[in-house]
Amino acid sequence: MLPPIEFIDPADMPENERELLVHDHDMTSTLSEYHGSVIDLHVIKKEASDDYLMRLVTLLRRAPGRPVECGAIGIHLEGLPEGLKRDILACEKPLGTVIEEHSLRYESKPQGFFRLRADAFFADVLLEPEGTLLHGRCNVLTLPRGEVLADIVEILPRAQHEVPPSVHRNGSAHRHRPP
Repeated sequence: MLPPIEFIDPADMPENERELLVHDHDMTSTLSEYHGSVIDLHVIKKEASDDYLMRLVTLLRRAPGRPVECGAIGIHLEGLPEGLKRDILACEKPLGTVIEEHSLRYESKPQGFFRLRADAFFADVLLEPEGTLLHGRCNVLTLPRGEVLADIVEILPRAQHEVPPSVHRNGSAHRHRPP
């Protein structure tokens, strides 16, 4: 069971979380760019049928392998090209990486933003102390004709913001720090 979730306005998020969550593109490329690292997939649990895959995952920075997201995703497989479907079902790469490799056109449509306190599960998978305030989003990926490709819940750890240097839009270097 999930800890209590509070839906919030994006303006109420800390700057780093807002930068990583409030956009209309996939999280894999966003996290990869932010961390300057390839993003790997760790599947915690999955269930599949012929036309649907559900999985609970963490996305990890390749070096040093630190979690950068915990996500729950339901992927609609019906009507997808067989090679794409096969690669998604292999569960070896994040969905964003697979759809990019197959040049699949889609739209990302965030549906809402939230915060929650890390319970024992999120503390364990995101390497955060219990009680840490975490932020996330609910997102839907749709195909060009409007069919839903994936329903996604994405939750970020807080500690990731202490690691990567970044560059302000004005060009001055800084480190991301939690507020």
